[in-house]
Amino acid sequence: MKTRISEAFAETAAGAVCAALAESREAPVLALACGKTMLPVWARLAEEYKAGRLSFRDARIVCVTEFCGVSPEKSCRRALETGLLQAIDCRPENVFFPDAEHPEASDERINTLGGLDLAVLGLGENGHIGYNEPGTLFEARTHVQKLTDRTKRQLFKRGFSEADMPEHAVTLGIKTLTEARKILLLASGEEKAAAVYQTLYAKTMSYIPASFLQIPPEVTVILDPAAAAQL
Repeated sequence: MKTRISEAFAETAAGAVCAALAESREAPVLALACGKTMLPVWARLAEEYKAGRLSFRDARIVCVTEFCGVSPEKSCRRALETGLLQAIDCRPENVFFPDAEHPEASDERINTLGGLDLAVLGLGENGHIGYNEPGTLFEARTHVQKLTDRTKRQLFKRGFSEADMPEHAVTLGIKTLTEARKILLLASGEEKAAAVYQTLYAKTMSYIPASFLQIPPEVTVILDPAAAAQL
């Protein structure tokens, strides 16, 4: 049985985001993933904002991924807007999404902004981060990625049908993400347990993209008991 994302997990993850923001620049640059693990975390951050304990007014937010060729309702943009952006004070001109036609523009923008202060990432069942699928090289920058069948099965659980299933996504690359000053990796549910184990203990290799998170100096991993079952 798969584990629901608990309030305790969401609270711990949101607290880690708040702590990282408190330690960063006055105008931090954040890379935010948009998977199902993120939704309760974004809800907690919105509560912190409503309570006056957190502000995104000066933050710059970069979405980690975007699907190619999907309707607006299925897009990562819509997920981030409805899950977080509509509930906080981040200015629209400070929110950026990767562009499949010009993927290099995301890296150029991040460099112009002074680099990523924090990357908040989920973990795919096959060890992907962003949509850097198995086989992606460590040196990869933002690029268009063909999605694997296993990733598509995950998306099916998120509400995609065969008719609207994307074949590709544009994603910040592994090198782009691992250059962030701080990284927060979130994983919940027993279906992530094997990927968690490989992320933490496998050799750093392209077959397990998340294993490259062993390289950066400041990575925090937050798991629920089900995701940590194989540790």
